Amino acid sequence: MQLCAPLENSEPGIADAGGFGTPVSFVEIPALKPTQSAVGYREVCVKFKRLDAAATQKRRIPVIVGPHGQFYLKDGHHLALALHLAGRKSVGVTAVADLSDFSIEAFWRELEERNHVHPFDGNGRRQPYGRMPSNILCVDDDIYRSLAGALRRSGGYAKNTAPYADFAWANFLRRRIDVPLPTRDFSAALVRARQLAASRAAEHLPGWLAPNTRAEVAPIFAHAS
Repeated sequence: MQLCAPLENSEPGIADAGGFGTPVSFVEIPALKPTQSAVGYREVCVKFKRLDAAATQKRRIPVIVGPHGQFYLKDGHHLALALHLAGRKSVGVTAVADLSDFSIEAFWRELEERNHVHPFDGNGRRQPYGRMPSNILCVDDDIYRSLAGALRRSGGYAKNTAPYADFAWANFLRRRIDVPLPTRDFSAALVRARQLAASRAAEHLPGWLAPNTRAEVAPIFAHAS
């Protein structure tokens, strides 16, 4: 899946926001900037396949207004990409914070203090902020983020509000499942992931379920393409 595309000439700005908590209509998807360097492309496909025929956006995507009035995604990276795959040119967003007066260096520091940024590439390696993708369509694919999402949906761990919980699980799996397996046989990788999730080695992770509380749920989405 090749998502990267050039920015359009027109970009949104702080003047379009209309106050915080106010929806901003018709923000072009390529103009949105990510606050994480990677997504799971399979997870994007999961969301894409769950959209209705009209690709209706059921919730507005929260954004932070950054330097030069540009919109940075606080959440909803996978949703924005799913809507892009569905042919949507723009999405509705809600401005939840204004950091437009910050320098770009101070902006990234502030996001890190707030735990609103995840500058790790598709291989789980931290990158400098200067190497963050230029727009949402240029994010890396992290196959282990997709594996973590499939694991959660299959009952391997509970959905929770801890920041970047799915990436914590992705990194746990990355260290224990060699990369050829999820790439070659995603279903087999998911079986192994469920075994690992049930072990005490995972009990420090957000949403871990003790074996006696773990629901035996069949995998919901083993193949997303």
